[in-house]
Amino acid sequence: MGENGWRNITLTRGDSILQTPAMNERPPSHFDSVESRRSTSSRRRMTPARRLYYFLGLPVLRGLIRLLTSTYRIEKIIGAEHIEPFIAEAAVCAPAYWHQHHVIGSTLIRTWIRRGFKACFLVSGSVDGDVPERVARAWGAEVIRGSANQSGALALRDQQRMMKDGYSIVTTADGPRGPKYEFKAGTILMARIAGVPIVPIGCAAERAWYLRRWDDFMIPKPFSRIAIAIGEPIPVPRSIALDDLEPVRENVQEAVMSLMRDSEQALKSA
Repeated sequence: MGENGWRNITLTRGDSILQTPAMNERPPSHFDSVESRRSTSSRRRMTPARRLYYFLGLPVLRGLIRLLTSTYRIEKIIGAEHIEPFIAEAAVCAPAYWHQHHVIGSTLIRTWIRRGFKACFLVSGSVDGDVPERVARAWGAEVIRGSANQSGALALRDQQRMMKDGYSIVTTADGPRGPKYEFKAGTILMARIAGVPIVPIGCAAERAWYLRRWDDFMIPKPFSRIAIAIGEPIPVPRSIALDDLEPVRENVQEAVMSLMRDSEQALKSA
């Protein structure tokens, strides 16, 4: 990430986050800074028509999601033993999968929530995030709303607060806008501040629709076979120096890619 990247992200005593000028600039490396950038959707307002749309559409959307995901045939979950201790002991971790696989990933997290796993999702602070927030809360998850003009520092502080309360922050590691399959700095910093491990997750579907957007967002078709691979937790200790975070990021990125390939292979051999 270079001298103008990790080193310019200033931490206070006790690893709380401070806003710095460097957070408002894109580091001269291949991945984004921790700063959340303004989207066009954030300029939308909650009009009466939109409020009515959400009020009437939310139950329908939840029903469709429940109906669709109930048809999925999970052929195999590789490495389930890696997440079991966190569920059984109510321990905190940072599950991470690609934004492309959010339908499968969130469905998996929902099964953990039913078993007592305390999950928290980061959702857009714009009105576009209202429906995802309500869906996540209906599943029993907590939600952090990220404002379009809120700094990455403040988002990290909110995440740290939730983890202190025992919640695991679920991340789509290359979101919110890519580049595709590039693990972002924010999750690494979050895990370092809290001293929690990252649990990499890879997913695959036999048949799916792919949306024409930056991540080729995948929606598995009804009755599609699904495979999931969960990797060994990757520690990000508080003691690690900022200069040493880039190798960790690369390691986690490769782990998620490898697990995605493992899940794809599991479907082929099933």
